[in-house]
Amino acid sequence: MNAFRQLLRAAGHKPPIGTWISSASPIVAEAMGHAGFDWGVVDMEHAPLDMMSVVHLLQALGNTKMVSVVRVPWNDPVMVKRVLDAGATTVLFPFVQNAAEAARAVAATRYPPAGQRGMSGMSRASKFGTVPNYLKSADAGMGVIVQLETPQALAQLEAIAGVDGVDAVFIGPADLSASMGHVGQFTHAAVMQTMADAARRCKALGKPVGTIGATPEVVTQYRAMGYDYLAISSDMGLLMSGALAAVKSLRGMSDEPHVHSLQTGTQTEA
Repeated sequence: MNAFRQLLRAAGHKPPIGTWISSASPIVAEAMGHAGFDWGVVDMEHAPLDMMSVVHLLQALGNTKMVSVVRVPWNDPVMVKRVLDAGATTVLFPFVQNAAEAARAVAATRYPPAGQRGMSGMSRASKFGTVPNYLKSADAGMGVIVQLETPQALAQLEAIAGVDGVDAVFIGPADLSASMGHVGQFTHAAVMQTMADAARRCKALGKPVGTIGATPEVVTQYRAMGYDYLAISSDMGLLMSGALAAVKSLRGMSDEPHVHSLQTGTQTEA
């Protein structure tokens, strides 16, 4: 079974928690994988990744329990073919606007006659030709997540989610907020209402739906809306928030305790 689908089925009432891998660093990705996240998105849309970088990240995450999802930069069958050959098994497709685009995404992950994925006998995906009957069995292990991020796409939610082969829906709050006229206001009341409505509609369809939030507080709100899988921030976002907090804390500390320790002879060398 596809690892991401299995993760969703095993989750029960506890939505799996993930994050974005945007650093393009295998070391950072591996560290995030060991931090306890259930899943992570290797992001080709907004991170500086080429195909070899994707391979390195998948290798790094393969040493952890984190289930990897690769977000391709666009709904392009050539790019999808290369990502799948590199070893990706679940693909997140950005900016899907209608059922036809969702069907094209699914087709890019399937071999003929079900789809249009090009065949290769010596790819990393087939463990370099050592997986028995890979070309016949690969389709069953593929996962497709479609990302909806405009009001126009959400108007087509039921049709998009109903496409055979679409395993889950992902609502992108950043682009959604911008397309609604609230640039940078990811938690604007109108955006949050739209997010809640999308979750409700997916629940009615029985289709898993996920999203991402910048903070635990926002993610908790999405969880209360009924989202089935959730991501918080990114490796770079978490790194920078920790770094900024440390710098702010240290620069805001008073020098008085240090002066007092010198005066009393209790200062120690570090």
